[in-house]
Amino acid sequence: MEYTPADEILIEEKWQELEEACRKAKVCRREDDWQFIRRAFFLAKEAHKGVRRRSGEPYVVHPIEVALIAVREIGLGKKSVVAALLHDVVEDTEYTLEDIERIFTPKIASMVDGLTKMSGVFNADSSEQAEYFRKVLLTLSDDVRVIIIKIADRLHNMRTLGAMPHHKQIKITSETIYLFVPLAYRLGLHAIKSELEDLCMKYRFPEEYEEIKRKIDETEPERQVFIDRFTAPIRQMLDDNKFQYEMTARVKSVYSIWNKMRRKNIPFEEVYDLFAIRIVFKALPFPSEKTQCWQIYSCVTDIYTPHPGRLRDWVSIPKSNGYEALHSTVMGPDGIWVEVQVRTERMDDIAERGFAAHWKYKHSTISQEEDGLEKWLRKVREALNSPTENALEFLDNFKLSLYKSDIVVFTPKGKNISLPYGATVLDFAYEIHTKIGDHAIGAKINHRIMPITTRLNSGDQVEVITADSARPKASSLETVVTSKARQAIQDYLKSERRDNIEFGMQRLEEALANYNVSLNGRVLRKLMAAYDCRGKDELYSKIGAGIIELDNLEKLLKENSSRKILKFWKLLIPGSKVDECDEPNLDDEASTLDDTIGTEGEATYAPDFVMAECCEPIPGDRVAGYRDPQSGKIIVHKSTCDTLIRLAAQFGNNIIKEEEIRWSQHKAISYLASVEIHGIDRTGIILDLTKLITADFSINMRAISVQSHDGIFEGTISIYVQDIESLNALLDNIRKIKGIESVKRLLST
Repeated sequence: MEYTPADEILIEEKWQELEEACRKAKVCRREDDWQFIRRAFFLAKEAHKGVRRRSGEPYVVHPIEVALIAVREIGLGKKSVVAALLHDVVEDTEYTLEDIERIFTPKIASMVDGLTKMSGVFNADSSEQAEYFRKVLLTLSDDVRVIIIKIADRLHNMRTLGAMPHHKQIKITSETIYLFVPLAYRLGLHAIKSELEDLCMKYRFPEEYEEIKRKIDETEPERQVFIDRFTAPIRQMLDDNKFQYEMTARVKSVYSIWNKMRRKNIPFEEVYDLFAIRIVFKALPFPSEKTQCWQIYSCVTDIYTPHPGRLRDWVSIPKSNGYEALHSTVMGPDGIWVEVQVRTERMDDIAERGFAAHWKYKHSTISQEEDGLEKWLRKVREALNSPTENALEFLDNFKLSLYKSDIVVFTPKGKNISLPYGATVLDFAYEIHTKIGDHAIGAKINHRIMPITTRLNSGDQVEVITADSARPKASSLETVVTSKARQAIQDYLKSERRDNIEFGMQRLEEALANYNVSLNGRVLRKLMAAYDCRGKDELYSKIGAGIIELDNLEKLLKENSSRKILKFWKLLIPGSKVDECDEPNLDDEASTLDDTIGTEGEATYAPDFVMAECCEPIPGDRVAGYRDPQSGKIIVHKSTCDTLIRLAAQFGNNIIKEEEIRWSQHKAISYLASVEIHGIDRTGIILDLTKLITADFSINMRAISVQSHDGIFEGTISIYVQDIESLNALLDNIRKIKGIESVKRLLST
């Protein structure tokens, strides 16, 4: 099908826009460069002829838009523009990689190949997807531009997501928030990261998005008056000191505001740091950029008093994604804290455009040491080249390394090491060397002996204490936060489990031989049921580890355990046919949601619903479900749950939409909720609190933990409630107790 006249006009307009962006960015310096890009444009236009996007526009508009993002918003060069224009050609048309190499260059063909493989990442089943992604990340070894162009591709797809059906929107936004947002953050693409987050929220939580956006717009005039009053004396001071600068106020993104409201359980009106003042100045050749940043900081703090605990110096030690700036929070007019950010033009370019700008400035900086981004890329290569059996595990571990704030700690000899916020001694030990991590038993932190689970703070000096007898434990997976530590522990545990399985199988065969019994399926089913094991590997492993002693083996072999086996199979394979006369109802808990699932007019029988322990949803929460392919059960999560987002990104087809799940309205069932309280300690306050919960509201408590220090107390309470309304009513009444300063529901995600 040929292009219509309207199509030709639209395509030509977009092409002219791309040409203008390339000229402005000085992408092409010779006529040959222009011909190189034009050739890619005409090939893409011809290859995608007759194909339209879901929105109705010609498909070729999409690669042009991706190229525009690459050059205008990220600052990539000629080869990246060509690769962006051709990124869907090999996957969607009859052109081959050999054609691309012949018409362009081997390098362009290599980049297009990487982009083509990336397209397969999110169209495969989960394990295949993770393996694809692992292979594609190998392109980081020689060309990170492939990943950056893919992020640009995802950004344009998100900008046009409104044309997609709702179930596709959920899957695509989950993939985006799970992987592309952290990747954009790690590569320093701050502006794109923020836009991706906002777009994800717009489609996942449209009502909340529009409400916050409306409030931002409504408060803009009042906010501008304050900003003008705050910045006026700073402008005067900087002008007097002959600085060339631009000063702007940057409002937090909608997603960032919403995230803070959720995390702190506060309304929009209590988010006081809605904006930050940014000073971007033209650095002089002398003194150093760092010195000039501190000079401007001094000008600001001569006017406004700085908060002593809120100075962030990323000029002396940049973030691992290359970010450099000075951040200080100062007390402004009317007792309002305001964050002020100070950057040079170079620092601002890197902050907004990330890796591309970082690479542009790399060779003009004095230091030739390996910087944060290069260190991160080196770690990625190491992780990719290390053996791993489970590709899904690799994907989760890799994602873990992306989206963390940094701390800087020091070795005994003074070498600084960047770690993610929340890192422990064990993370530090594995960062030094895998063998040190495997044998770590503690550390000297600032010359004080502390356990390996101790979380580190910026500035700590750490010396790891090891013992030859020490070995990694499964419980350590709960404390480490770096992908390197997690992978090393998992590798060791897998190796140990393999040994246990072999040893356990050998022990079981020898034990059975004593009774002249051979190891077969019937015996295995009987033993798995007796020892509550879901598979033979679990049975062998527990025997090999000494968890199962086999001291009652003779009794088990003689026992008629058909009912146990029946119960075992029903547990293992939900929905299997059993004789109800022989087997009474084995389910101890009633279903917690309606027994039907489906859209209006097409209800069908649903398997059991299980409340996710990670986020503890209760009636009234917005929820979605994940159908476990193994058991058939639907695990219900809050819509905002991080685990759900990961599952939706990896198993999009198994997600049950919110509108298809209905809370039961007639069953008196209690749900676990956790509450955090803070207040001023006084005699009898805990008694008043427990009386209100148990006597006045007839609510059962599962656990209560309270700590008091210097007249201030804080604690958590786990309670059983029927729905969100009863929980909110209880919280409202707790707030009325004398001495209670704040009370909020703890959100697991």
